[in-house]
Amino acid sequence: MSDTQWTDVGSVEELKQKSLQEVNCGKTRIALTYQHERFSAISGICNHVGGPLGTGTLDGDYVVCPWHYWKFHRETGHGEVGYEQDRVPTYATKIENGRLYVDLASATKRTKQPHQPHSLARPVIRQAGPVRVVGISTTAMTVDHPRYSTSDALLDIALDYAQRTLQLETQSIRLRDLNFRACEGFYSKAAQACTWPCSITQMDPTDQLDRVYEAIVHWADVILLSTPIRWGNASSLYFKMVERMNCIQNQETIAKKHLLKHKVAAFIIMGGQDNVQGVAGQLMTFWAEVGCQFPQFPFIAHSRGWSAEDMERNICEVQNSRELREAAQQLVARAVDMATLMVGGQVPEHPLAGGGRKAHKLDSEPTG
Repeated sequence: MSDTQWTDVGSVEELKQKSLQEVNCGKTRIALTYQHERFSAISGICNHVGGPLGTGTLDGDYVVCPWHYWKFHRETGHGEVGYEQDRVPTYATKIENGRLYVDLASATKRTKQPHQPHSLARPVIRQAGPVRVVGISTTAMTVDHPRYSTSDALLDIALDYAQRTLQLETQSIRLRDLNFRACEGFYSKAAQACTWPCSITQMDPTDQLDRVYEAIVHWADVILLSTPIRWGNASSLYFKMVERMNCIQNQETIAKKHLLKHKVAAFIIMGGQDNVQGVAGQLMTFWAEVGCQFPQFPFIAHSRGWSAEDMERNICEVQNSRELREAAQQLVARAVDMATLMVGGQVPEHPLAGGGRKAHKLDSEPTG
């Protein structure tokens, strides 16, 4: 058996035209660089989640993965400073008769530096205890000059009822109080590039959407979401959040991991414009897609129609409406009743949950 396996990868003059490119030697993917009049070849597969190094960029002598920006030295294969134990294989190269050859038999060993898993990556195990309710407000607000929000008001009434009357543990999350980045389209690069936990959450410890992920995946049984109507749609903060939740839905399709287990979602929709049913339908479609169930009559709403632009009256109606207060209380009660049945196993998950894929048993499998 030969100690070498030289493989022709192409014309030297053509390969010189790119400082970094991906070349395939049979089934072996190579990240080929040309810098300082010298070729270097390292594995084209990133240590992180298998990103294509050869389609990334060069940062000095480091190849930067296009998926999550991990860096590997173009000659030694070592990770950047502080992560040298992360090493991808390197390959010997030679030039003969104007052709570049890579010796596949010369591959060095791939090594992976231990990385502490993110806390969100732990198994989804529901802790014992009564039903837990998280309220998520998607209303934007001027921090130094807060205003009265009808959607916030009814959400607070519902949470107060759950805590005081139903004697349940509750949590309130206002998206406007969190500093979190918009979704940066990792899924658009490749399905596997959108990871759980969210790629942004893993890379940026200052990103605060981890509080939402923690609440809806690991803590709450009931997700009670409130939104105003903005030009016939839910709020922009709502969409900023759910775009980042692609990392939850994506686990169904690429990893067959069902993260939202036995969860109930319900909605409070408020606004001076109509299109309540359209907004409710959009909310329910998304939350159903990530695995949530709904109680009977899963949303309450208040709208005086398209022509009702006198917002002061709209606010007064909500503030003085006993019917709306009771509706908010009844909504959370219905959601809690549904969650109680689900957590108790009286309403089991459908065996084909997750778009036709077999659902995983509750609390039985890791999600990291």
